[in-house]
Amino acid sequence: MTALAGVRRLPADQLYGRLLATVVAHAFGDGPAPPRARVRSVDGTCALLPLERWVAAADAVDTELLAGLPGPVIDIGCGPGRHVVALAAAGTESLGVDLSPVAVQLARVRGGEAIPGSIFADVPRAGSWRSALLLDGNIGIGGDPAQLLSRTRELLAPGGVAIVELDPPGAPTGRTRIRLEAPGLVSEWFAWARVGADCVAPLAEAAGLEAAPAGSAGGRWFARLRRP
Repeated sequence: MTALAGVRRLPADQLYGRLLATVVAHAFGDGPAPPRARVRSVDGTCALLPLERWVAAADAVDTELLAGLPGPVIDIGCGPGRHVVALAAAGTESLGVDLSPVAVQLARVRGGEAIPGSIFADVPRAGSWRSALLLDGNIGIGGDPAQLLSRTRELLAPGGVAIVELDPPGAPTGRTRIRLEAPGLVSEWFAWARVGADCVAPLAEAAGLEAAPAGSAGGRWFARLRRP
């Protein structure tokens, strides 16, 4: 774990919210270009944090995924809400849940329904959601995909479906710890996980979900999991 000197350390949800706010402010001409943020794993690997894509409107791949999805839909880790906003525009009832109050506020301002909190805490209408979303790598939430999928099953109604975004086949699958970094700022390390498209089926089965074969769209990989 690389030690960073001379930086301010923040809880991950606070740093995430601050970064989102700078992206939105810049988009409306109210601030400088947002800092280049990244996510670092404990093994030292880094990747850019795609904040601009998360703040933007749903793209063609998102729209294809959401088309015809039965409502009501719960978006787990909704971020600034591009999926719940797109669903609302299409007339599909949906609700986003996210730990970041800033992300939730952005989702609401944009026209989506969202609440702050943990998906492992009390969630409205548990057991009655017809669809659930785990997109943008959110299968990693909590660092335990099996536990997260079990919780997702609890939220779904019988026959409900979960759309899960995955890493490509052959990508490393397992638990890790990550942190967010930006110039002068860093979050604490927190638990995360990654799941390759060829490894989701046994996790789904252990959680009581049936997995259809994973497929790709626009360079991204997804699986459709169903609660029997």
